[in-house]
Amino acid sequence: MQNIYCVEDDQNIRDLVVYALGTAGFGAKGFEKASELYEEMKKELPVLILLDIMLPEEDGMQVLRHIRSDAATKGIPVIMLTAKSAEFDKVMGLDSGADDYITKPFGVMEMISRVKAVLRRTGSVSEETRLVLGGIILDAESHVVTVNGERVAFTFKEFELLQYLMKNEGIVLTRDKLMSAVWGFDFEGESRTVDMHIKTLRQKLGTCGSMIETVRGVGYKICNNG
Repeated sequence: MQNIYCVEDDQNIRDLVVYALGTAGFGAKGFEKASELYEEMKKELPVLILLDIMLPEEDGMQVLRHIRSDAATKGIPVIMLTAKSAEFDKVMGLDSGADDYITKPFGVMEMISRVKAVLRRTGSVSEETRLVLGGIILDAESHVVTVNGERVAFTFKEFELLQYLMKNEGIVLTRDKLMSAVWGFDFEGESRTVDMHIKTLRQKLGTCGSMIETVRGVGYKICNNG
């Protein structure tokens, strides 16, 4: 199993990232600070590192420079996690050798998508990007959805919501889980946001819209009723 390391001092975020990577089929380990990461890398090297910028001991930029200066670790892909939206931080990270960056708050689906994209670019992983359920075909690579042979336009969040439902076919997903996966772990929204997007999805899916079922008092699931 491919191991991904997450260096993040916020335990809630770290635990969420590790759990999400695990459910996506990766091995994942979380570390609070740089020294823990360095110690683990003496035992085993990861296929990718998710690295927060604001850390105790050494900040993320220092850790990134350390990784890039060591012959044993310089080829490991690194995605920076940052709460800052300033262009300066993004440019600094990329100039220092980061492969990508994600600005908090981020949804689980976005994070997994970014991780897989970086791993594909570095040749570390290949995956099936086409999901098929009944008359719905979703292609994550081209970001195209066809319904009963007709191409249908979705917003970015609608696409991610549909993709998450399809990846979890038959599983009841709570509104909180959908919010976390699609809108972000600390998105300041309401469960009504999910309900409104589900309503729009059903409308755009036409006859396939009935595949998205409401589980009263819990959330939603998608099933092929045909």
